[in-house]
Amino acid sequence: MVERTVRRIVEGMTASAPPGWRRAVLVSTAGRDGVGVAGGYSVPGQPRWRIPVSGPYEELRTLAEEARRARGWERVSVEVECRPSGEYRMVAWRDAVTSLRGRDGGFQAVLDPAYRLPEPGLAQDEGTAAPAGDPDLARTRLLACLERRAAALGRTEVLPPPASAAALEDAERRIGRALPADLRALYQVADGDGEGLGHRYLLGGDAWLSLRHLVTVYARLQEPAPAHWELDWDAVVHDADPPGTVRRCGGHPGWVPFASGEDGNYLAVDLSPAVGGRPGQVIRIGRDHHRQPAYVADSVTALLGHQLEQLERGLFETYDDEPYDTNLMLLEPVPRVSDGGRPWIADDRIPDELPHTLQCLHLHDAPAPVDLTPLAAAPGLRLLHLNRCSAADLTPLRALPIESLRLTLVGGSLAPLRAHPHLTSLGVSGSTPVDVAVLRTVPNLRALDLSQVPVADLSVLSELPELRYLSLSGRQWAALLDAGHTPPALAAARLSDDDATLEQALAWTARLGLDPSDALRTTGSLTPATGRQETTSGGEPHSEPPRRPVQ
Repeated sequence: MVERTVRRIVEGMTASAPPGWRRAVLVSTAGRDGVGVAGGYSVPGQPRWRIPVSGPYEELRTLAEEARRARGWERVSVEVECRPSGEYRMVAWRDAVTSLRGRDGGFQAVLDPAYRLPEPGLAQDEGTAAPAGDPDLARTRLLACLERRAAALGRTEVLPPPASAAALEDAERRIGRALPADLRALYQVADGDGEGLGHRYLLGGDAWLSLRHLVTVYARLQEPAPAHWELDWDAVVHDADPPGTVRRCGGHPGWVPFASGEDGNYLAVDLSPAVGGRPGQVIRIGRDHHRQPAYVADSVTALLGHQLEQLERGLFETYDDEPYDTNLMLLEPVPRVSDGGRPWIADDRIPDELPHTLQCLHLHDAPAPVDLTPLAAAPGLRLLHLNRCSAADLTPLRALPIESLRLTLVGGSLAPLRAHPHLTSLGVSGSTPVDVAVLRTVPNLRALDLSQVPVADLSVLSELPELRYLSLSGRQWAALLDAGHTPPALAAARLSDDDATLEQALAWTARLGLDPSDALRTTGSLTPATGRQETTSGGEPHSEPPRRPVQ
């Protein structure tokens, strides 16, 4: 079955090949939850792999299912290479190794799938202020909002009946914590705003969840998120606005969703706020907020006060909500994201005037070297990425809470980063050898990309006990592994060579401690004149040594 599926993939690749092609490579990560495809054709006179391969999605799904039956893999990494002669090869293994072609390039290996980079919010002290919510006032405000909405719509909106005391106690038991008193009071008015009837979007412009739905969404949000190392290794969770009110996390057990934007985002009550917050405060979390939860109000009571004020001032409009009745939308919905967390993208130079609240800056294509002195105007800067531009003097970064730094270093050193208390990820490129010995003193360094710079002494990396992610070129990895200087606690790694094959990546991961001996492999040939297939080992998967070692 594997052989026949691979043949169909190869036939499609050759049939779609451009004139003059010399080689085609298809890479994929496939499983029941989806298929990703990258790769291209090598054509003389064209930039490398500029002409992409088309995606044989059905065949790749079939191949993934065949691999699951044969090996038990839920997702599979596949590489298929073919040539005009009709010769082809295929190698597949579980997705502990994935191709980054079309992204950063090279291959990624996950050595410890259970490990997640720590988020700073989990270590933040908890606020000690009293809750700001008032259950009686919250109930009064909800009823007043309903009255004003009825007057605007010319009808009374039908809501579900109140939640029973037993239902409230059961929901609190299931989530393992008590709801704020003001939110509890609202459920004693109605169990959400219309599940099964058509939502009325009463809270923050979002759909107010029934208790049953609240428990379901809470449980789903507590499930461990999959690790995406290619995106997460140098990511930063930004502070909310006002600063210090919400923990800097992508998610937390103390965040209980009670209203849905129906887009993967939620309003939640925060039962474990940061030092500057209050228990029961309203925050926005979810798909668009895993890099920055947003502060909304100090309580559900305050949220309702904001809405009531808008209704009283006429700051709303009505619209047809087919197949239901006319509905109402507030013109000033609650905040979606704070300005401080929005990334600034600048070209040519660092702006003379930066927002005092700036936390994230991407600088593109600035003349070298970039003077970093103006960054003093942004004392809360946490992420600085200099893309296709360089700096020489890193001294201005000493006083900043930089956690994620990417840059090209010219004529300078990493010495100003000595003992930097905040730095967690660093990516350095350049043509001059860089001394990384100073990184021994950086206590929280978790991720490092040195694949685009020569390093004076790679053995230093074995002295970084907290390092969890490392990106190097094939030549650097070979030197490091040959000398036995692998960092002791790596959870993920990247082989940056974009021309590396999956075979070479598997040989590399074997040296890192994984065992790819059960990889599926097959080779064969489509005879150009007849389309007849010739296979090795009777068409069965067989072992094939790597073409060349990682170097």
